[in-house]
Amino acid sequence: MSNNSNPNYFRLGVFVLGAIGVFIAVILIFGSGQLFKSSFQIETYLKQSVTGLDIGAAVRFRGVKIGQVSYIGLTGNIYEKDIPMIERREYVVVRMQIFADKLLLENVNEYIKDGLRARVKSMGITGVNYVELDFSGKQSIAAYPPLTYSWEPTFPVVPSLPNQADQIISGIEKIVASLGQADLEGTQKKFDALLNSLNVVMAGDGKNNQGIVKSVNDLNILLDRIAKVTDKGELNTLMRELVATMISLRQTVSSVQGDTTASMENIKLATEQLNEFTRIASQSPASLIWSEPPPKITPPLNG
Repeated sequence: MSNNSNPNYFRLGVFVLGAIGVFIAVILIFGSGQLFKSSFQIETYLKQSVTGLDIGAAVRFRGVKIGQVSYIGLTGNIYEKDIPMIERREYVVVRMQIFADKLLLENVNEYIKDGLRARVKSMGITGVNYVELDFSGKQSIAAYPPLTYSWEPTFPVVPSLPNQADQIISGIEKIVASLGQADLEGTQKKFDALLNSLNVVMAGDGKNNQGIVKSVNDLNILLDRIAKVTDKGELNTLMRELVATMISLRQTVSSVQGDTTASMENIKLATEQLNEFTRIASQSPASLIWSEPPPKITPPLNG
């Protein structure tokens, strides 16, 4: 009886070995040989929810896949077991397996000093999350400094940035909270007062303030009158008369200036003759009697 059962055990053993071989082949094919690649571990700490991020999710550096998520847990179960519950930080720990042929550990340490940060992102409309490693600017680093901790990490720690979706939701929550605290009734009263002031400015108060509308109407009337004067040619006539007056005034000034010049010349001549007469009278008074009379002085014709 045992002799008849031996072939069945043999066949069963061959089937099990074949299944194991197929399973190993599938792992090697679909795993692309990553099980045998040289790699190292890094980790990051997050305060936000990591819903949608699972073990095996891609780790990308500027969009290039360099590894995968190997562990997701809480710091309370790893580093804070001996700390009272109320004093635990309870960060989310995300450990990542980085392939050495894609990125070296020495480079990671240098990149961290230059602002390398880890952030959970969503891949398009599929909702599948992955970890993105990229450099951040000084503003982001100042706004979100690295999380503090008191334990000795097992692997190198890459500081994290909050998820962009969480930032948007947090901003919306702050806006809603601020609206809830706002004095809507007081704001409405101020807005009504502003509208009343605008109405007074536009329509006037019926007393001293005529309003912008009335002022615009008066301005339109004035512009119409100016247009009518211009159309009748009265403005052109006025300009011609003004030019003629200016010409006449210039001629009068020129004439007066010429007469004044002639009068001044005659006065100068009379003064010289009077000086000469005085000199002769002082030196030889007798000559004034026995000499010939002096030439007659002709006064100017202009009076």
